[in-house]
Amino acid sequence: MKCSDNSTKARGRPREFDPDTALASALRVFWEHGYESASMAELTEAMGITKPSLYACFGNKEALFKKALDLYEREKLSYVKTALEAPTARAVAERLLNGALETHCGSKDPQGCLNVIGMVSCTAEAPALREHLVTRRASSEAAVVERLVQARTDGDLPESIDPKALAQCLMTVLQGLAVKSRGGASREDLQDVVNTFLILWPGH
Repeated sequence: MKCSDNSTKARGRPREFDPDTALASALRVFWEHGYESASMAELTEAMGITKPSLYACFGNKEALFKKALDLYEREKLSYVKTALEAPTARAVAERLLNGALETHCGSKDPQGCLNVIGMVSCTAEAPALREHLVTRRASSEAAVVERLVQARTDGDLPESIDPKALAQCLMTVLQGLAVKSRGGASREDLQDVVNTFLILWPGH
């Protein structure tokens, strides 16, 4: 699908642009700066379009951010689905943690997790968006809880383990990795955190 930038005309015809490419550029701006710190000027410059065309093709800034989140989850968090299919609960945790390290601490993309960055950067001025991020996070956590419940049923986790509490511990470490990587922590230090958490994992 192509969208047209009606405010930029050549020989009387609107300039077309690829919305997928523009959205990928917007994602990077949000990932680098967070939702509220990403200005419309930075977004339109990175996307190569004008503000009216952004609104016409993507909606307002909040709608654009939600579309960027969708793209982020499809492309950058694809490891989550694979992790949940791991044969053991410990393997689930290992794949989630190492997948997060690859995504949040790599050299090609901005540091940190877009969901966490968005959550931290959304103030009281964007309560609806903050609630949207909370809902997304809750959905992800619920999937992990469900997988750990199954692991306990299968005997892969001790009966004494509360799957919900364990999932919350895992999600807290995942979010902590994102925050620490954003703050400049080295890949080696974060890998040590992952390795230590896996040593403490119950039932292995």
